[in-house]
Amino acid sequence: MGETTRYFVVKQKAVPEVLLKVIEAKRLLESEKVMTIQEAVDKVGISRSSFYKYKDDIFQFHDNSQGTTLTLTFQMDDEPGLLSDVLKIIADFGANILTIHQSIPINGIASLSLSVQVLPTTGDISNMLETMEQQKGVHYVKIIAKE
Repeated sequence: MGETTRYFVVKQKAVPEVLLKVIEAKRLLESEKVMTIQEAVDKVGISRSSFYKYKDDIFQFHDNSQGTTLTLTFQMDDEPGLLSDVLKIIADFGANILTIHQSIPINGIASLSLSVQVLPTTGDISNMLETMEQQKGVHYVKIIAKE
């Protein structure tokens, strides 16, 4: 475990150009203006390796995240009560759980995906994710989609 994930809000002018191009490539793919990652990276002028290196770690921030659905993926130990503890964290932050999908644990590790709706009463999402990741038995938490 060791290192915790921290989230920052940074003005666009402080973000390296390659990261902005990764966001643009993701937008092109999501809007289906291009059909392949190769087309997207060619269009924005970055390498595929840069895209893959940063794609899971850079997301465009929207001031009004109320009503937003976040899809999270994470891995955690297969221990009784651990999922309940993680779900309680989400409830404590005032988010609404829409879907939960857990794979059959392999070697004592469960992979999950979760869709969470951000409500007007939801607390700081960054803090919620950090709290989830700090939970004993949780290996990592990542945002894989924001709708």
